[in-house]
Amino acid sequence: MAQPPRPIRIATRAIIMHDNRLLIVNAWKGRTHLWCAPGGGAEPHQSLPENLAREVMEECGLEVAVGAPCLVNEFHDPGGAFHQVDIYFRCRIISGNLTGDWTDPEGVVTHRRWVTREELSRLRAKPDSLAAVAWKDPGAPAYDPLEPIQK
Repeated sequence: MAQPPRPIRIATRAIIMHDNRLLIVNAWKGRTHLWCAPGGGAEPHQSLPENLAREVMEECGLEVAVGAPCLVNEFHDPGGAFHQVDIYFRCRIISGNLTGDWTDPEGVVTHRRWVTREELSRLRAKPDSLAAVAWKDPGAPAYDPLEPIQK
């Protein structure tokens, strides 16, 4: 039986570059088989940039300045009720670093790392357009159409 429809989830994600490396985090609690940009679900009554700054602090212990949006990505579970829209923003670090034993209070992000484009190409990362957007490839999409969720 099909699952009942539920609201589309809105999330924000950060494109954070440092020394030509992209910051990525594990996408699911304790698992490192799928990587993504840091971020998470939007909370009511906070702007998207406020949500993103909070999520990056929770997941990585970094204070960031949130810049312009650079990608809208959708993904969904074709066999289920899950549908999420991620809005990616370019961010720069104001304070903090990844060297310490920071712990995500939500317990979702357990691994975070800086990767080169070559390293990213060898990992399973989402969305498919992440590298093109992060490294500002000519013709990189501003909208990345509906992708099936990866499990």
